[in-house]
Amino acid sequence: MALYNHKGGVGKTSLTVNLAASLAVLGRKVLLVDSDPQCNITSYLVEPNVVDSWLDGSSGDNGKTLWTGLQPIMDSTGPARKVEPVERMKNVFLLPGDIKLSDFEIDLHQFWSECYQRKNRGFLGTTALSSIANMAATKIDADYVFYDVGPNIGPLNRAVLLDCDYFIVPAACDLFSIRALKTLGHTLANWITDCRILEQLAPDSAPLLPGNPSFLGYILQKFRVYGGVITSGFAPYVSHLERAASTDLVKVLKRISPSLAVGSSADFKLGQIKDFGSIAALSQSQGKPFKDVDGGAEAQRLEAARAFANLAKAVETRINSLNP
Repeated sequence: MALYNHKGGVGKTSLTVNLAASLAVLGRKVLLVDSDPQCNITSYLVEPNVVDSWLDGSSGDNGKTLWTGLQPIMDSTGPARKVEPVERMKNVFLLPGDIKLSDFEIDLHQFWSECYQRKNRGFLGTTALSSIANMAATKIDADYVFYDVGPNIGPLNRAVLLDCDYFIVPAACDLFSIRALKTLGHTLANWITDCRILEQLAPDSAPLLPGNPSFLGYILQKFRVYGGVITSGFAPYVSHLERAASTDLVKVLKRISPSLAVGSSADFKLGQIKDFGSIAALSQSQGKPFKDVDGGAEAQRLEAARAFANLAKAVETRINSLNP
């Protein structure tokens, strides 16, 4: 799955790290795939000097980043090859990103076009990232795979979202997040429709993306609380986001297939994560989930632990309800 919103600044990477950590506490094995050329989740979880050494040696069989797996596709020398996942905390593994993913994204334009020409190279390129993630997930026997994605609607995110079983939308309590849902819904609908056309065109031996990313729900982010209640400056956006999710995502996806957005409007709010202020900054600098940072107020750490534990349980409950 992916926590996806093409609007920037909604806390996708922090949310992914903390949700993964909370699922790991429940005993689940989680694979994080850094498919963002900015490498935010890799920078979050790996020391800068280690990241630099990985990037310097990313070519060849012994490379550590996703570029290692993608290079044969880019060079037209063979299929995608495996990348060894790196354990960053108990039960949480990482496939490190690489700035060269921006080069791969450029080639994805051509791969997509070649799919329409029924060329096997196009299908191999379009599914390359999926292949690498699947090999790593099998290696660690992962229960969940999370892609960390950049804030855009480009070809790289298209390949990622079409590989997902589910996606979750993190949404800040602001006007821009509400407006972004309309673009997001129509973009996803177009991607899914195009993918189904390619399924019909594909040669029998061609690998395919699943092309059925179901909307699991949305998470309210970036708001403040006073006395246990969302403050007045942010409160009006709660109902606006619920309506936008229903109108601009659920209804649009259901027109393609009811299975892409199952449930009533109340089912799609997975939870809410307030602005945790200083411990969020400590989390990024220390490479730890909010609950484990050194420093900050203990009450804040405990509150964060509860919030993300509840979110992890809500995600599992929602998935289980869709797969009885």
